[in-house]
Amino acid sequence: MAVLWRRADRSHAVVLPTLRGAGLVVPLCALVLWQTAADHGLVPHYVVAPSKIAANLWSMLASGELLMHAGASLWRAFSGFAIGSVLGILVGLAAGVNPKVESFWEPLVSLTYPVPKIALLPIIFAWFGLGDTSKIAVISCSVAYPSYVAAFYGAKSVNRLHVWSARNMGADRVRVFLRVVVPSALPQIFSGLRIGLGLSFIVMVASELVTAQSGLGYLIGAAEDSQNYTIMYVAFVAIGTIGFTADRLLLALRRMVLLGQTLRFDQGRP
Repeated sequence: MAVLWRRADRSHAVVLPTLRGAGLVVPLCALVLWQTAADHGLVPHYVVAPSKIAANLWSMLASGELLMHAGASLWRAFSGFAIGSVLGILVGLAAGVNPKVESFWEPLVSLTYPVPKIALLPIIFAWFGLGDTSKIAVISCSVAYPSYVAAFYGAKSVNRLHVWSARNMGADRVRVFLRVVVPSALPQIFSGLRIGLGLSFIVMVASELVTAQSGLGYLIGAAEDSQNYTIMYVAFVAIGTIGFTADRLLLALRRMVLLGQTLRFDQGRP
């Protein structure tokens, strides 16, 4: 059995890099077709050739313009993500273990969750002005909901036998919460954080499109007004690259924190 298990591990190790490499074929082929069509004038003027996008991206990086806008967007997105995720997780965990907190928050969450948070911008602008505070506030509001839901159901799904065992061994409520409930809820909490991270970028761009003097969303809006579609695509690439990097970092943190808790299907063993 041990020999067969090791052979299965080696087969997974060979297959997975092959699958990852195959996943690059489609976007690479699409880029080649895109570039070829643009070179032969087979696409509209607003579909800019990848080579022109890459050249403009490099020039904007060299001049520091793109880094300035990306820094402004990162500050807003990550500040809102941090505030919203912390608030959502704390309230969600409290509601998951305390019926009184649950009875207070669950109706409010169910009532307000379907409302698009970006629709609250006029009210938030009236409260906080047109600066970064209003943008961070609407991002925090958007991130708080998936963080709350994930933490709430993560706390609800804790195995009662683990709680009873801890109590029988003399653990008080605080220790049970910190040593049993929170670790058991972490897998779902990280799922909510990943959703919230994506939302933070979406809402960040939307709020910057409405009113901003800097940021990648502002860059998209300004490029649209001037019909400079190359800069618009540069902003798209920057947002995608930053979002992908942030997502990979969050997944790496998840693997570190949840080491030994989750099944490693990619290697065929727990």
